[in-house]
Amino acid sequence: MAPGSVPPALIIAMGVSGSGKSTLGQNLAEALGVPFYDGDSLHPQSNIDKMGRGIPLTDADREPWLALIRSTADRICENKEGELSSSPEGVSQVKGVVIACSALKRYYRDILRGRTPQSHQPPPATDLPKEHPITEHTGIEISSNEDLQKEEERELERAASKDLRTFFVFINGPREVLQERMTHRQGHFMKVEMLDSQLRTLEDPTGEEGVVVVQLAESPQKQLDDAVEGLAKLGFHDQHIQSSSKDQDAAQQIPMEDVVASLRPTTQQANPVDPISS
Repeated sequence: MAPGSVPPALIIAMGVSGSGKSTLGQNLAEALGVPFYDGDSLHPQSNIDKMGRGIPLTDADREPWLALIRSTADRICENKEGELSSSPEGVSQVKGVVIACSALKRYYRDILRGRTPQSHQPPPATDLPKEHPITEHTGIEISSNEDLQKEEERELERAASKDLRTFFVFINGPREVLQERMTHRQGHFMKVEMLDSQLRTLEDPTGEEGVVVVQLAESPQKQLDDAVEGLAKLGFHDQHIQSSSKDQDAAQQIPMEDVVASLRPTTQQANPVDPISS
């Protein structure tokens, strides 16, 4: 690891559907200067096909997808490390990625942490969509699964490094606030029954290692500030975070209008989504 750099990190913006995890994830990624992805854009092709037919995913379907989220994050960080190797000395080197994913169960979060049996591995390379983000960060083009070389398959299927630290930013809030927010979201048709199902599935991560809790009722700026400060306390340090946790001067704060103006849109919104993982 180069002097002045920090270990790579996967930061998961998590919570039930309607909690605003994509918004928080985009804001946090912008503040840290790292990429953002929606977890629903990282599914293997078999899951996309299944959801497209209206068939609910099982945990057996989700296991390789969650492992793929972690391995994709690892490739992004490896790619970022190469970009930062020529950075001027003394410049903070942030190698990380923010991904929005409900991560409702402890079991799911442990897969994202890489703390699961060897059987929980990324899907085979032949099950990856041609436009999957992992291809961009490995430089491997999937024009046809039959054309993949063995070394390319091994690289696409390689599990994430144990060096990839994992943090979760959990958006916590009462059901009443969630339902009210969902009611006012344009184009969001999640039924109350589905919200209740997610809340029953949710295993509260408060107190788990590497978890920051922010409040649903707070403004996006306050959520961002709390997330940055919480990550700093957990040991995720770079110039942005150290300044934010020690000094709240306006010069060190990122104006919310600047953050919003430069946000990337949520990826692949038209794809079918898993009601448990969304």
